[in-house]
Amino acid sequence: MERTIGAVGLRWAAFFALLVCHQVHAFYIPGWSVKSYKEDEAIPLLVNKVYSDNTQLQYAYYDLPFVCPPTGEHKFGGLLSGQSIPLNLGEVLRGDRIKVSDMELRMKHDSECNFLCNRVITRKELKRARQLVRDGYVVEWIVDNLPGATSFVTVDKTRKYYAAGFKLGYTDLSSGRPRYYLNNHHTIVIRYRKAPGKDGEKGGKVVVGFEVYTKSVGPDVKKNVDGCPANLHDVEQNFELYLAPNKTVELSPGSSYYVEDDDTYDDDAKLTIPYSYSVYFREDTSIEWHRRWDLYFVNQVDGHKIHWLAIVNSLIICGVLTGVVFMVVAKTIRSDIRGYKARSADVEAKRRTKATSATEKVPGLLEQEVGPDSLADVDSDDEALEDITGWKLLHADVFRTPAYSHLLAPLVGSGMQLLFMAIGLVLLSALGIINPSYRGGFVSFGVGLFVFAGLFSGYFSARVYKTFGGQRWRKNMVVTAVLFPGLLFSIVFVLNLFVWAQASSTAIPFGTLIAIIFLWLCVQVPLVYVGSWYGFVRKQGAWEHPTKTSAIPRQIPVQAWYLRGLRTVLLAGLVPFAVIFIELLFVFQSMWQDKSGYYYVFGFLAVVLALLVVTVAEVTVVSIYIQLCAENYHWWWQSFFIGGGSAVWVFMYCVWYYFAKLHITGLLSSMLFFSYSFMACCVYGLLTGTVGFLTAYAFVRRIYGAIKVD
Repeated sequence: MERTIGAVGLRWAAFFALLVCHQVHAFYIPGWSVKSYKEDEAIPLLVNKVYSDNTQLQYAYYDLPFVCPPTGEHKFGGLLSGQSIPLNLGEVLRGDRIKVSDMELRMKHDSECNFLCNRVITRKELKRARQLVRDGYVVEWIVDNLPGATSFVTVDKTRKYYAAGFKLGYTDLSSGRPRYYLNNHHTIVIRYRKAPGKDGEKGGKVVVGFEVYTKSVGPDVKKNVDGCPANLHDVEQNFELYLAPNKTVELSPGSSYYVEDDDTYDDDAKLTIPYSYSVYFREDTSIEWHRRWDLYFVNQVDGHKIHWLAIVNSLIICGVLTGVVFMVVAKTIRSDIRGYKARSADVEAKRRTKATSATEKVPGLLEQEVGPDSLADVDSDDEALEDITGWKLLHADVFRTPAYSHLLAPLVGSGMQLLFMAIGLVLLSALGIINPSYRGGFVSFGVGLFVFAGLFSGYFSARVYKTFGGQRWRKNMVVTAVLFPGLLFSIVFVLNLFVWAQASSTAIPFGTLIAIIFLWLCVQVPLVYVGSWYGFVRKQGAWEHPTKTSAIPRQIPVQAWYLRGLRTVLLAGLVPFAVIFIELLFVFQSMWQDKSGYYYVFGFLAVVLALLVVTVAEVTVVSIYIQLCAENYHWWWQSFFIGGGSAVWVFMYCVWYYFAKLHITGLLSSMLFFSYSFMACCVYGLLTGTVGFLTAYAFVRRIYGAIKVD
């Protein structure tokens, strides 16, 4: 009986193992799983969105009023044309709206021309098409997770590279006035090679390249019976986006000019746009499947010398700062501490000697009963001890609780949350786990890491709050969980209202907003609560300070000009900014100019960010040491601001980049740029400010713990 049960159990185990293996084989992981196609097998072509370097507004391709609408027919194994593809959170937030198209692609099946549709548009829809062409919009299609690309060659013509997307149309200024032309014929070139492994032995092929070449074919070009142009190699007329206005004003006999205003768009004038496409398959054995994305990064690879320059620049600045910190810590502070201890020992010995001699002269009196005149020399020794150096005079005030400590603790907690998220994203990207082929993966992982890091946010906020003497840890938890995420969500929500009004895919859908609120309130807030509970309740005691705080604050002398408020922050923040500004240029180019967002040199970025953290820590230590030497004990907030001071320079860099490098038009696009830049600088400043605060706190505890003044 037991053998029978065991045999049945083994069979069920084998069955489930085969089922799991089957599911794993069937599940496609972008960037890791290889999808192979047999000859004449259908390959889905997906349409996504249009975007431009001149604006921050993106639009779903099928929302454009002048392109062929989906027919809703069955395509590619049950999928309907126009059917939306499920998207992850990152894809939705970056404005992707991916749908199945009506264009048919079959492996190794060339098609010289296929007629797609005749789209009839009104004058108002024509105006919309002209606006998008004028703004330089680019179209993104997808085949086998590869974005359709425009092909180029390097200057020396030794290598080919891709630019993601292809032009919606073009503008001609040769006639004196701008004339806008639409690209209404697309030549699709699919590059393939033999699939690796067993699939290749069975005749399977893999896609290693997806190129799109555009043509503008005018309405009077000779066409075949099926509606396709008769000669695509020699197109004599291009398709101009133009309809003659229905109003004219006569200037003089025999001369007039056209007038376009809002009334001209109410007539019944129509324009018919014919759309067609060609498909060609070309075998290319020079590209390995796992290297097929390299063509999109040739420009970034060519910029490796500049990346190395950025690292060398960062190493030089960090090395100089390390030398300064070594001099301060190893030379000045250590010698001060040794001298102070020796002087303290001498003074204490003199005090005891004089007290003993005084009591011997007056037998029967205790040491406490010796009169002030007898110990006048002891007081003079204490005064001499107090005059040694400036920073040691602050031992009774340096750990005094700062003003608005109830805000500083949540900010430090949020900074640790962002630091964990940043480290996780950079490491996962440098290891290749997050890669460009995983569309939206960077944003999705970022949101996930940020939500999970609520544990660290609550823990560090509670520990700092308890160190400041706070008792209402639940209130601190609520502020930590709401303050920074609430600020970001409020800005995004207000911006979303403006973008919604433009019907842009950049707008976050209402359902996604609800999902984000759910992640925030139902996942992150409980994690912040758990971290706060563990940091405040479970951890016994606050972080101990090595010296006691006096009841009466010490008077702070007049500070030098470079130690006053914002000046210190700006001067100190300039050094970390100098570490990152070269690499920052590549990040900005990927974010604002290359809207495809394919930044991949995360190895260089990881090194630069590591050097940035070290630089911020060292700058903060030196700045706080100088401030303490000036007998200013208000270092808590100052350390936070000095650490995040480079965020001001980064924002100023954003302003320069906007005017010098970008060609953004429109008030809304400019508002989006500066709002996103402000949020990014807030994140950066909060992160580096937390690094500066914790480094300064460790430094101050260390040096005042070494002198052990009570």
